[in-house]
Amino acid sequence: MPTLLSRPMGGLHRSSITITERLNRPWMFAELYSQSPPPGSSLLFSFSESQSPLSSCLTQRMLSSREKPKFKPTAPRIPEGDKVDFDDIQKKRQNKDLLELQALIDAHFEHRKKEEEELIALKERIEKRRAERAEQQRIMAEKEKERQARREEERQRKEEADAKKKADEEAKKKSALSSMGSQFSSYLQKADSKRGGKKQTEREKKKKILAERRKPLNIDHLNEDKLKEKAKELYEWIKTLESEKFDHMERLKKQKYEVTTLRKRVEELSKFSKKGAATRRRK
Repeated sequence: MPTLLSRPMGGLHRSSITITERLNRPWMFAELYSQSPPPGSSLLFSFSESQSPLSSCLTQRMLSSREKPKFKPTAPRIPEGDKVDFDDIQKKRQNKDLLELQALIDAHFEHRKKEEEELIALKERIEKRRAERAEQQRIMAEKEKERQARREEERQRKEEADAKKKADEEAKKKSALSSMGSQFSSYLQKADSKRGGKKQTEREKKKKILAERRKPLNIDHLNEDKLKEKAKELYEWIKTLESEKFDHMERLKKQKYEVTTLRKRVEELSKFSKKGAATRRRK
């Protein structure tokens, strides 16, 4: 049964607290009594304990609900000789990083310088090789030109030599033919005169006809144009003779074929006639 205390409890923050409130909010009451007790509080406390068992229960609850102090770890003390200067460590690390960065930068620029030198050397080699190739091509062109010129000179010289040789051979042939024609004609005349009135054979007739047809060549006094005309005339004459010879040969072949066919027919007819006569005789 709640009872209200008519007067304040000493100097407890100048407020009146009922027993019900003490039960509902024991922490507040414990906090108030955690400080130094005001004058007259011990009397009140002893009075409440002697009056009711509820007050003893409340007091126990207040004491049990009192907060315990939290544990606060303390850093171990470092001896004076083992103290570490973190600023010095950070500075050393920065210096080390700076040195590594500087080494990387130097290596990069050194590599780049080396690549540039290699590129310059490569360009120089390319230019040198290009110049050497151009010089080689120029020398080869000059040699080819000289070779063509020598070949042309050799060809002209050979043509001139062949033409000269051919002309000499033609001159020798003409002179030989002219001498042979005159000698042969004179020889035939001498032979005829020796024979007198003897009868000529077919061979002798042929030789005589050929000697009459083969006229002596008098070309010593002719110039080049007339010699060409004479050669052309002789060529046409030889061509005509060759065509006549070919016609005679073809006619001779045809006659031989006709003779052989007629002979075979005659032989076959004679065979049949002999068989017929024999059969008639048997009958």
